[in-house]
Amino acid sequence: MTAPTDAPVPVPPVARTVPELLAWRVAVHPQQVALRVHGVAELTFAEWWEAAGAVAGALRRRGVGPGDRVGLVFGARDWIGYAVAYCGVLRAGAVAVPLSDRSAPTQLGYALDHCRATAVVHGQTPAPTGLPSWPVTLLRGEDDTGPDHPVRPDDLAQILYTSGTTGRPKGVKASHANLTVGAPRHPRRLPLAHSQRFLHAFPIGTNAGQTMLFNALTARPTALTLPGFTPARFARLIAAEGTGTVFLVPSIAIELLDSGALDGRDLGGVHLVGSTAAALPPAVATRLAAAFPAATVVNYYTSTEAAPAQTTMIFDPARREAVGRPVGGDLRIADPQGQPLPTGEVGEVWLRSPHPRSYHRDASATRATFRDGWVRMGDVGRLDADGYLYLTDRHQDVIKSGAFKISSLEVEAALHEHPGIAEAAVVAVAHPVLGSVVAAVLVARPTTADTDLALPAARSCDTDLTLPAVRSCDTDLTLPAVRSFLAGRLADHQLPARLLLVRQLPRNEGGKVLKRQLAARFDD
Repeated sequence: MTAPTDAPVPVPPVARTVPELLAWRVAVHPQQVALRVHGVAELTFAEWWEAAGAVAGALRRRGVGPGDRVGLVFGARDWIGYAVAYCGVLRAGAVAVPLSDRSAPTQLGYALDHCRATAVVHGQTPAPTGLPSWPVTLLRGEDDTGPDHPVRPDDLAQILYTSGTTGRPKGVKASHANLTVGAPRHPRRLPLAHSQRFLHAFPIGTNAGQTMLFNALTARPTALTLPGFTPARFARLIAAEGTGTVFLVPSIAIELLDSGALDGRDLGGVHLVGSTAAALPPAVATRLAAAFPAATVVNYYTSTEAAPAQTTMIFDPARREAVGRPVGGDLRIADPQGQPLPTGEVGEVWLRSPHPRSYHRDASATRATFRDGWVRMGDVGRLDADGYLYLTDRHQDVIKSGAFKISSLEVEAALHEHPGIAEAAVVAVAHPVLGSVVAAVLVARPTTADTDLALPAARSCDTDLTLPAVRSCDTDLTLPAVRSFLAGRLADHQLPARLLLVRQLPRNEGGKVLKRQLAARFDD
């Protein structure tokens, strides 16, 4: 599909389906590269439309019908195949279920069984399931496309599974209207227009990954990703001409900054650095702002359940702990019954967006989380007089110690100020008198290439976790030394009572720390 250069600009309807959004981009930018996997392949909008049509036709001929759930199991090298398969499934009238090929077979099996998938489309690695399964290369190679199955904006488009950090993963349902709300309707209004490319390394099957897929559909620049993240490779792409936007998660930001891969590079072409998926510690935001002097550093706060509603926060030294004000929706702080609280009071965080999502096959969790378009975020926070949101903690991560309620986020932010700490996670551990006390799990910042450096057993690193050869532990990170450093930053009851040094923090695919695993380590 192409559009004559002198043709009037097509004006899409306000409520659109995902195939309609792709068709519009084909009409206005047919030969623009929409997506590129560095060193692997690239895809123009016209090629995206044609290949997705072939996949849709092939699925229909194999019996996939309207409303059928189709699992999409892809890895980082297969972003182009994933994008084609995703839009192909939707053009067939079916429902996409994005999954990562790095998931364990039991995790894949649970998601596919829970959503009642009828088939699977996969990338280079076949999916270990008992369902009909086809590689996307086979499907897109068939030429007989046929007409798209008609879908409406309110029809179900995808089921995206949560990370499961607090329990069994939940399938979050999103309609076409939810996914396309706020998408541009004029080619002069495309976002990220300051860039030729926007760069990310987010995995498929996560909410952050889905955001990048829809950025590829709606943004002015080409989406650029890479088949495998390394700091050196990512840093080279950041410094390459035309990279004006970089999207990170906090763990990637810390690894980039600590690796030295950015040192000596001209980063003046980067105008936007965005962080998402987890809270960005203020100390890390400060380092990002220094490393990218020409860039605006923005923290995005949302969830799989609340998207596309979010808050955005341009890094402001005067509001280092704030996570921003709402964009594309409403924000409120409420009591346990969901009633709004006055400015300044601490309560549960709720976000609202048009075309809300819901949980698949979990009515009780849907009632607890979704209410009249509002989504309970599972976080505790407050609003200031200017409407900025400050997070206190995840609801389940608040540490109750004696008469005090302690924010793990506040303690982690203070720990990140320590020059010898690369990463920090704070959890509650049991105490016979106080109920719980603060425990800190730390990753030391790289200080030497001498891997023979011996540590006293009481302060040794966690040898169950792998360590790159260039790292060794900072022997100054003792419990007394850390408590002394924090003494001027935190109250006595917030100071860690126990300390564990590890070589890396356990994280899920989206970069979130698995705190339940860390808390269990203190039982030993």
